[in-house]
Amino acid sequence: MPIYEYQCESCGHEMEALQKMSDDALVECPECHAKALKKLISAAGFRLSGSGWYETDFKSGKKKNVTESKPESAAKKPDKATKEKKSKSVAK
Repeated sequence: MPIYEYQCESCGHEMEALQKMSDDALVECPECHAKALKKLISAAGFRLSGSGWYETDFKSGKKKNVTESKPESAAKKPDKATKEKKSKSVAK
């Protein structure tokens, strides 16, 4: 069940309520008993990670796994400097 944040427009009291998504929004303030509670908009307090969760890379338009740092095939390839050094030692 999600936690919703509310603030009373009458007295300024702020509170959190654990409610089902199908429940009606609260309207009565527990402090001043005015029917002036309004739901606040807030960011989620978690991040989805692990295999199966992806984020979009807007620069290249490709999707990548959030938890992967480098694919194994890219980590095993020698870089350009290593290739040049090997080719120079073979040519001598």
